[in-house]
Amino acid sequence: MSEKRMLIVDAELVKRIDENRGDMSRPDFINFLIESQLKGEVKKEGAVTREEFHQFQEGTKELLRSFLEFFISYGLELGKQPGDNEFEQLSRKLQGLGGSVKIKGS
Repeated sequence: MSEKRMLIVDAELVKRIDENRGDMSRPDFINFLIESQLKGEVKKEGAVTREEFHQFQEGTKELLRSFLEFFISYGLELGKQPGDNEFEQLSRKLQGLGGSVKIKGS
């Protein structure tokens, strides 16, 4: 037989537990909620996981990096030389995205 302890909670919390537990006992319902959160079994519809968000974030950074590389290369191909300050800002942005800066003519 397992050891039992008493947990003191606000009356409002007990009311919310009772309103949502259906036929389950309070201890069973609380145990179910804890297990669900720890195992990550309950996933809200339309919600994303941390891993999915991280993949999206990395994909967005890669897309931005590609755009910046394209526009810098395109400008250099047309012979338009960007100002030193402008070029440095773009280079810093590219480096900040974690990619290597590959520019024609550099």
